[in-house]
Amino acid sequence: MKQLIVFDLDGTLAESKSQVDTEMSGLLYKLLGFIKVAVISGGDWPQFEKQLLSNLPQGEGLENLFLLPTCGTKFYKLICGKWEKIYSEDFTELEKKRINDALTKAIAETGFKAENTWGKLIEDRGSQITYSALGQEAPLTEKKKWDPDFLKREKIKKILDISIPEFSIHLGGTTSVDITKPGIDKAYGIMKLQDTLEIPIHNMVFIGDALFPGGNDYPVKEAGVLSIQVRDSHETKRIIEGMIACLDEVYEPSI
Repeated sequence: MKQLIVFDLDGTLAESKSQVDTEMSGLLYKLLGFIKVAVISGGDWPQFEKQLLSNLPQGEGLENLFLLPTCGTKFYKLICGKWEKIYSEDFTELEKKRINDALTKAIAETGFKAENTWGKLIEDRGSQITYSALGQEAPLTEKKKWDPDFLKREKIKKILDISIPEFSIHLGGTTSVDITKPGIDKAYGIMKLQDTLEIPIHNMVFIGDALFPGGNDYPVKEAGVLSIQVRDSHETKRIIEGMIACLDEVYEPSI
């Protein structure tokens, strides 16, 4: 019997940088009444607060929720009514400079620098450096048009794989490239979940939109977690509905 459902955030539970909608928040909260749930994303903690927590019902069900920002390099859980950070695998200042220099060079080499941008292109998230091709505040309509087939970011990734091989590079969201310490990706977060919650990998299910090689969800699949590819949040909703229907036949909800 599965004991933990793990979700990606952007493109899976919500549109990029957008809040989960009312239907999704209701479904998630209902799911939390049956089973433990974790969310892993390339976004940092403020993004989790804005996109996910701000629109979730408040109640005891949130004790079943575990949050892993920046591809699992940070881990938060609810303790005595407050969200507490359990760990954070941060870069040194020297590592940050090396990554920033390599990113700047890779962007120039590919010639993919966008004409119009909105906000920071390279964001320091402590335990992760994220390049957003159109900027952190870019409109979703523009982001969707820039690299829908991931081909532009694949070229950037190939350059970075050579120039900074000591780091892990993954593609996430609609315009992002995420860089973390070696071996620290969403699979690392899965291992932390396994150790912290004492739930073996074979009792987990992962749902995400980037389960292809190079995608930032792919390490989860490689780690052996039963993984389900989705196109968008609408497809995720239907999957959650099916899970709730199945769990409802086995368990009484706890909330």
